[in-house]
Amino acid sequence: MWEKINFRPIQPEDESFLCELYASTRRDELASVDWDETQKESFLRQQFEAQHTFYSQHFDGAHFDVILLGDKPIGRLYVDRRDDEIRLIDIALLPEHRNSGIGSFLMRDLLSEAEKRGQPVRIHVEKFNPALRLYHRLGFEQIEDQGVYWLLEWRPV
Repeated sequence: MWEKINFRPIQPEDESFLCELYASTRRDELASVDWDETQKESFLRQQFEAQHTFYSQHFDGAHFDVILLGDKPIGRLYVDRRDDEIRLIDIALLPEHRNSGIGSFLMRDLLSEAEKRGQPVRIHVEKFNPALRLYHRLGFEQIEDQGVYWLLEWRPV
């Protein structure tokens, strides 16, 4: 299965997929909000656009890739390879591909790259993100508390 995983840079025509992917990561937290579906979808679109704009402006040299299984988009992987670190900006998979080992595979691949480069990998994670279990299992440690987010770091041995 892993040989079928590949990447391609995001393209303008991916916007609807990327927005739906983003929305899928936030639906659980909006389940208890007293809004109708139109309001929720509008909010999610605004949040997606704000996040996308922020990433584009603050991570100019980053790789913004769609994760493909075969030729089917199943997620996104945004990575900024800096001189002193690899910054994992975002990784997200469609719900049907979560908890299948794909995220672990992608993370181990990124950590292997970091080890070869002798660099840490850092990521901002919301404190209640279910992916925290994966990051801790892989050896990430909290190095900063930034309110809603923790800055996590993995260092090569």
